[in-house]
Amino acid sequence: MALQWMILAYVVAAEAGVAILLTLPSPKALKSRIVSLISLILQPSLFVVPFSAFQLLDIYWKNEHRLMCTGEICTAAERDRYEKSIYKAQRNAVLCVSACLLYWCIYRICKYHQDIQSMEEVEKRYKEQ
Repeated sequence: MALQWMILAYVVAAEAGVAILLTLPSPKALKSRIVSLISLILQPSLFVVPFSAFQLLDIYWKNEHRLMCTGEICTAAERDRYEKSIYKAQRNAVLCVSACLLYWCIYRICKYHQDIQSMEEVEKRYKEQ
């Protein structure tokens, strides 16, 4: 069960690296090539959104059907196990939300760069006339 969370953690780390790479100042030619390369990668990496949504639904379902350990009949070990599972579920939910949010941020950054490039081309054409 931990494999999907490890994969999602690596995806979030890669998305964070790409977002940092996109937002770092760099020469115009290099920036346009980076944006075009990442724009090509964005389409296949869209899988992260439904994958994260499915994992969030799984967390919700498990939370709704989890045995509650709040009474006096629970031992200390059971209470610790229950709290540990709650913390893991919260961590995994943050991971899913951050994966979707980072994907959206990368998409918007690439879209803004492409819009700026097209506006610069239009401005160049107007100046030439």
